[in-house]
Amino acid sequence: MPRTTVPPAGYSRWHALIGLVIGALATLVLYAMGREPICTCGTVKLWHGVVQSSGNSQHLSDWYSPSHVIHGFLFFGLGWLLLRRYSLGARLVLALIVESAWEIAENTDRVIQHYREATISLDYFGDSIVNSVSDLGFMVLGFWLAGRLPVWLTVLIAVTFELFTGWMIRDNLTLNVLMLLLPIEAVKVWQGGA
Repeated sequence: MPRTTVPPAGYSRWHALIGLVIGALATLVLYAMGREPICTCGTVKLWHGVVQSSGNSQHLSDWYSPSHVIHGFLFFGLGWLLLRRYSLGARLVLALIVESAWEIAENTDRVIQHYREATISLDYFGDSIVNSVSDLGFMVLGFWLAGRLPVWLTVLIAVTFELFTGWMIRDNLTLNVLMLLLPIEAVKVWQGGA
C-alpha cells in the first residue's frame, strides 16, 4: 500500500532561507536594471506620505504599503483555494516569487512609462530598491496576518485599507489595477483632484 505524506502545516527554516534568497535575487535583478538603492535624496525614511513627489515609492513605507499587505491577503486566500496540499511555507515561497516578479516588472521602463501616461503619477520614476524590498516585507506581513486572523477580520482590514487610502490619496490597489489595465479618463481626472 503506497504511503501518502502530508506536508507540514507551517513554516520551516528552509522556507525562511528560500524566502531570503528570493528577496536577494530580486534585489540583484533590480540593481542590474539600474534601480536606485535608496532615494536619490540621500535618506531613508520610515514613512513618506507625499504621493505627488519624487520621494514617493522611495522609502520604507508610503501610501501604497497597505496594497502590498492586501497582496499578502490575496496570495494567502489563493493558496488556500488552490494549493491546500502544500505547506504554508511553500505557499509563502510561491507568493514571494510572484510578488518579486511584480516588483521587477513594475520597475521596467515600459511599466513606469505606462503609469506616467495612464495615471496621475507624472513624477513616478519607479521604486527604489529599499522600497521594493520593503514592499516584499509588507506582502509577507499580509500573508502571515491572513493565516492568523479570522477571514472576516482580514476582509475588513482590506476594505478599510482600500477605503482609507482611496479617501486620503484618491488611489488604492483597486484603482491602481484598474488604471494599469483599463485606464479611464474620468478616474484619472478625479484622481487629479478635479
